[in-house]
Amino acid sequence: MPSGVVVLTDRWAARRPLPEVVTDAVAGGVRWVVLREKDLPRAERAALAADLRAVLAGAGGNLVVAGPDPLGGDAVHLPAAGPYPPPDVALVGRSCHDRAELSRLTTEDYVTLSPVYPTGSKPGHGPPLRPAGLADLIRYSPVPVLALGGVTTPDQVHACVGAGAVGVAVLGAIMRAADPATAATTLTSAFAQADRNQRENP
Repeated sequence: MPSGVVVLTDRWAARRPLPEVVTDAVAGGVRWVVLREKDLPRAERAALAADLRAVLAGAGGNLVVAGPDPLGGDAVHLPAAGPYPPPDVALVGRSCHDRAELSRLTTEDYVTLSPVYPTGSKPGHGPPLRPAGLADLIRYSPVPVLALGGVTTPDQVHACVGAGAVGVAVLGAIMRAADPATAATTLTSAFAQADRNQRENP
């Protein structure tokens, strides 16, 4: 089950090839990556998925593929719009934004809730939930939640975990970073501290 800091890919935002950025993110403690890149032809996307799985496997990490086709793997992350029911694979996540979308869940294992904060990758998308809105939807969600959207700082990670999220999904904070390993270390360390605080002071 995805938790901690989950990285979403965007090769257009990344400063270097995705396998290099993901290698750095893994060095910084990331163990879950969601492959987006939906504009690529399937063969190229499948080859990229294989490359990223190889990077993650060395650290015991996992790749989730955005869309219903797992590209040879066993984990997918679906948009709110569909498909319903989800494909029969080992792990299924879905993007949700409100109670109506959460109420349509069936066999999904986890969801992302977004946008928690204003986001550079989808400007104008929202309005942002903020931690209070996130906490409200997490109480309503039947499955674990990853907080997504505009999470870039340790304070934001702490706020999301405090709201009840099992992790944070980030894109720009890693993809646009001059040093993805250091950026990942900063966020994964913040998550570990926030998670520890949450367990000690529930």
